[in-house]
Amino acid sequence: MKPATRPAASMRDPLADLLRPGQSVELLKELHILTRDGKLNQDSRRKLKQVTHLCQFIEPLIDDVLNRQDTLTLADHGAGKSYLGFILYDLFLKTRPGAHIMGIETRDELVAKSRALATRLGFVRMDFLDVSVADSIHAPQVPARIDIVTALHACNTATDDAIRFALAKQARHIVLVPCCQAEVAAVLRKHKNASFGKTALSEIWRHPLHTREFGSQITNVLRCLQLEAHGYQVSVTELVGWEHSMKNELIIATHTGQRRGDAQQRLESILDELNLTELAPRFLG
Repeated sequence: MKPATRPAASMRDPLADLLRPGQSVELLKELHILTRDGKLNQDSRRKLKQVTHLCQFIEPLIDDVLNRQDTLTLADHGAGKSYLGFILYDLFLKTRPGAHIMGIETRDELVAKSRALATRLGFVRMDFLDVSVADSIHAPQVPARIDIVTALHACNTATDDAIRFALAKQARHIVLVPCCQAEVAAVLRKHKNASFGKTALSEIWRHPLHTREFGSQITNVLRCLQLEAHGYQVSVTELVGWEHSMKNELIIATHTGQRRGDAQQRLESILDELNLTELAPRFLG
């Protein structure tokens, strides 16, 4: 008798390597990640891979909170169509009655659609707010304490607003995948001539392409120092392979209460050295 052989790669279910056990295919259809007949195009594959990988990073953070207490509140900033929130709820939270997800998004049409979908699916512990990330800090619907704050591709300064929100809400864990960090690059361009006479480091951003790339890089460096100055332990890694997304930097911060002693000083020094002092209120607040 011939031994059983594994199906050829071309015959295998293309979803087999992407879905977690028990993950709802119907939810993925509702989110239009899958077509109605369960197919997956290349763009949707990239999106699903990103969100699935991010969920794998968030899962132990959820467990950490629920091992300490009976309740959990997760705020997802710049939620968009709430792919992340719905998939997190489906995979990890729908059977944990103390867990709650709040999606925060400024586009009211997306908020309305997410509310309708949560009702249709019976995801009763999901709420959606039509407010900006910055305004959500003081929104009466938002609890005084949030356990986990996420921001997946919150554009430009919305990631900084998510950090301020997390600090104000005393979040234990913060998960960021920054996007479109244009503000620092704009300030580098604005003061380029003055910087030439101040520091030889200005050669790093002399060319426009380098200005954009260096501006993006230094933005996240400043964010990490800001979090460390507030008592967070920070790790930085890739979310997925670069072939799936160019916005691929993942920052995870966990509050330990132990401030890195020189973080504030180094943050101030970088702002001064690179002629970015006008951004001090954003990163030193």
